[in-house]
Amino acid sequence: MAHRVIEIDNKAKGFYVTTPIYYVNDKPHIGHAYTTIAADIVARWHRLKGQRVFFLTGTDEHGEKIAKAAAASGSNPQEFVDGIVKQYKDAWEVLNISYDYFVRTTDKKHIEAVSKFLDILAKNGDVYKGEYEGWYCVSDETFFTDLQLKDGKCPECGKEVIRLKESTHFFRLSAYQDKLLDLYKTNTEFLSPKLRSEEIINRVKEGLKDISITRATVKWGVQFDNDHTVYVWVDALLNYISALDWPNGDKFGDFWPANVHIVGKEINWFHSVIWPAMLLSAGMNTPEKVFAHGWWTVDGKKMSKSSHNFVDPLDITKRYSVDALRYFLIRQMPFGYDGDFSESAMKELINSELLGALGNLVNRVLTLAENSKMSKFTGENELEAKINLTVLEGHMDAIELYSALNEIMEFVRYCNKYVNDKKPWTLEGKELEEVLYNLLESLRVISILLYPFIPATCEKIAQSLGTDKELSMSLINCKFRNEFGDKTSKGDLLFKKV
Repeated sequence: MAHRVIEIDNKAKGFYVTTPIYYVNDKPHIGHAYTTIAADIVARWHRLKGQRVFFLTGTDEHGEKIAKAAAASGSNPQEFVDGIVKQYKDAWEVLNISYDYFVRTTDKKHIEAVSKFLDILAKNGDVYKGEYEGWYCVSDETFFTDLQLKDGKCPECGKEVIRLKESTHFFRLSAYQDKLLDLYKTNTEFLSPKLRSEEIINRVKEGLKDISITRATVKWGVQFDNDHTVYVWVDALLNYISALDWPNGDKFGDFWPANVHIVGKEINWFHSVIWPAMLLSAGMNTPEKVFAHGWWTVDGKKMSKSSHNFVDPLDITKRYSVDALRYFLIRQMPFGYDGDFSESAMKELINSELLGALGNLVNRVLTLAENSKMSKFTGENELEAKINLTVLEGHMDAIELYSALNEIMEFVRYCNKYVNDKKPWTLEGKELEEVLYNLLESLRVISILLYPFIPATCEKIAQSLGTDKELSMSLINCKFRNEFGDKTSKGDLLFKKV
C-alpha cells in the first residue's frame, strides 16, 4: 500500500541546526561525536516532520596553536589542517551524520564574510583600536585576568600562561549588557537547558567589559586592518552565517536565524553572550536557542591527554556498531547533563534494550508473521493508545532527546508485554490476524520514531516489513493505519549479544 509523503512548504523558513566547528588540533573524540550525533538526531527529526533542514558542521582551522602544531609536524598550516579535516569528514561518514554542509574557516567565502562583518561593526562604532595586556594561554588561545588564574595557571587547561601586551582591536561588548538581558528575558528558550541560564545571566549582570578581538603577533588567520589577525573565536562564530552565503545568498534568507546552536557547556559564554552581542551590533537577528550540553567523563575521570583516556568513537563502532554507539550516547543520561562513558554500561544497554527489548520484539513478530497466512485486518489497533505522540513530539522539539528515547522504548517494552500476554503462537484465524497486525503496525511506527536515533537499524526494520524506506520515513505515517508492506521477511538479527 502506498504511503503519503509530507509536502514541504518551500516558502516557510527552513530549520537550521548547527554543531560548533571543531578545532583541528587533533582527531575527533567521543565528545565531538556526541555533539554531532545529537545535532544529527535533531536534523533527522525535523526532516521527518517535513521541514526543509540545513544541518551545519565543520572545522575551526586558524590560530596560533594550529600554526605551532603545523610547524612541529614539518608542514605548512594549510597542509596540516587539510589532513585533520579529512579525519573529521571520514568520522562523520562512518557515524552516519547527515550534515548538509561542512564549513571550514579557511574557505574563501568564510574569510570574506568575516572581513565584511567586522567592517560593519567598526562602522557602527563597536570596534575600536587600543592596546591589551593580560595573561595569555596559548593552548586555549584566551586572555585571562589575575583573578581568573588558578594557582597562576590557565583556569581551563591548567597550563602555564604568558604575559602579553600588544596592539589590538576591541569589540564594545560593554554596550550590550542590557540588550542581552532583555534577550534572555524575552526569549526564555535562548539559554537552554534551564540549568545553564542562571550562570550566564548572573555573569552578565555583574558587568561586561570590552573584549580584544584581534592579535598583532598571530599571522595564521583572517587579516583585519592590514596588520592584525582576527581572534580565532570571533572568526569561528561567524561560520554560522558564512555557511549560508551571508550577506547575499538565498540560504541566509531561507534559514537565518538559526533555530538552535548545539554546543558543549565550555563554550557557552562565547555563543550565549559574545555571539548575540555581535549580531545585535550588526543589526541582525539572534539565534532562537543555544543548547549547551554537559561533559563526558571516562570511567569516572575527566578526559584529558595527560590521562590518555580520550575515547575514539570509530574504535567503539568497530567493536560494537554505529547505531549501538549512537543509542548509548543519548540513552546514558538526560541531554544537557554530564555523563560517564564506560564500555560496561554500553554493553549492558546493548544487551538489555537494543537486543533484549527492540531486537527481541522485531525477531518474535517477524517470525510469527513469516509462519502465518494473513489477510488485511481493518479493526482498531489496541496498541496505538500506549504511545503518546504529542508528548514525544514535545520532547523532541525541546531537544529532550533522552526523554523522547525513553518514551519510545517504553512503547517497545509494552509491545513485548503484549506478545507475552496474547501468546499469538497459540492463536488462529481472526484472533491471530488481529494480534499480528497490531504488532506489525507497531513495528512500522517504531521504525519511524527511532529513525533519527538509530537510522541504519530502522531502515533494516522497514525493509523487513516490506515498506519503502524513502516513503515510510515521515512523521505523518506514524498514524496507525495498517500500512506495512504486503510481504514481510525476518532478515538477520538486528543486534548480537555482547
